[in-house]
Amino acid sequence: MQTTSSEIAINFHITEQLTAKKTKLAVIGLGYVGLPIALEFAKNTSVIGFDINEKRVEMMREGIDPSNELEAAEFEQKDIHFTANSEDLAEAKFFVIAVPTPVNRFKVPNLTPLIKASETVGKLLKPGDYVVYESTVYPGCTEDDCVPILERESGLKMGRDFKVGYSPERINPGDRVHTLTNVIKVVSGCDELALEEVSKVYELVIDAGVFKAKSIKVAEAAKVIENTQRDLNIALMNELALIFDRMGINTLDVVEAAGTKWNFMKFFPGLVGGHCIGVDPYYLTYKSTELGYKPEVILSGRRINDDISSYVAKKAIQMVIRNGKNVSKAKVLVMGMTFKENVSDIRNSKVIDLVRELESFSLDVHVHDPYAVPEEVQESYDIQLTKDLDDDYDCVVVAVQHSEYVALTEDFFKSICSNAGGIIDIKSIYLNKQFKELDYWAL
Repeated sequence: MQTTSSEIAINFHITEQLTAKKTKLAVIGLGYVGLPIALEFAKNTSVIGFDINEKRVEMMREGIDPSNELEAAEFEQKDIHFTANSEDLAEAKFFVIAVPTPVNRFKVPNLTPLIKASETVGKLLKPGDYVVYESTVYPGCTEDDCVPILERESGLKMGRDFKVGYSPERINPGDRVHTLTNVIKVVSGCDELALEEVSKVYELVIDAGVFKAKSIKVAEAAKVIENTQRDLNIALMNELALIFDRMGINTLDVVEAAGTKWNFMKFFPGLVGGHCIGVDPYYLTYKSTELGYKPEVILSGRRINDDISSYVAKKAIQMVIRNGKNVSKAKVLVMGMTFKENVSDIRNSKVIDLVRELESFSLDVHVHDPYAVPEEVQESYDIQLTKDLDDDYDCVVVAVQHSEYVALTEDFFKSICSNAGGIIDIKSIYLNKQFKELDYWAL
């Protein structure tokens, strides 16, 4: 049985203990969110970096970021112990939980990683400890779903024996401008003392400062609507793209013209995947529906974005037919497999929906990507990436705006296409280039 606050005087002033290295800070979940936070804290505090994947842990011990976001130099001169042994977490008093929060195939939140992480930490909680969640969740999840687990596993009481906070992650994979330290961090706590201490801890690493949310629920809601707002704006552009395509005009041309007005927000059409924008809205709509209100605008935007893959596949098939090719014998190259440009992350990439749609029409589909890890693509999607391109593709779909693709010319595409080949340009990368011999369409 854990010793409770009624038997000892609890010191909740955790920041002083961390900076003096009298105790340790632990980060649970070392993906694209957790690892940068752990390494940043490790500049000034003693850190335990925990992940259940032993292979990933071993890579980090060697100074390798499994997400391919951080250079080896980022691991140097850091006070951090990487481990897959949960017992090592017992040395910490400040826990940051940054595990994935995906949705299942029915678009329902999958809280399994969050629940398991809460169970792991709960078993080790001591009086005076702090637990801060960074995973994206629906408003109320931290207090309604996670805290009861912490209390059950520890035998302690939140507020009295330990403190809880929520600070949503704002890391943008592949973004070298808006980084962890120079973006304002939203923080929250279960009470005033928790809010103050959580703020002080994050101020150790966030140069841009922190914003103190009025409650944990407010902080949770702020995170989930950041990506919901972006998702809806892209959905509008995708719907406009469907309309403008029927009018024979390009959406990018329209956006450039409309963008000359000072208050026009420039969003662009495209595939909306990844582990944030294409997922987070479902956390909000799930909770809303549970409370008796079925969202209309948010879910409508999600449907539009999810259907773009099928629309692009249809345009590719029409191009093949228009150019006199037999669809069942046609060969198509899809360029790009990751969920966004210049990253290796393939989680929830909507490119796979495009590939499956093309394959459903019996096309021979090849996939190329200079960033994606071939073994991960094979394991996740049962697709073998094409390394050496052929010279007889009947259609090339450029799905991701990787830097390596931007400078490509019509001569390059002619070298890999059959006679009467065509280009489907989802991101309008080559819109202002003259394609004189190849058929060309942009979203």
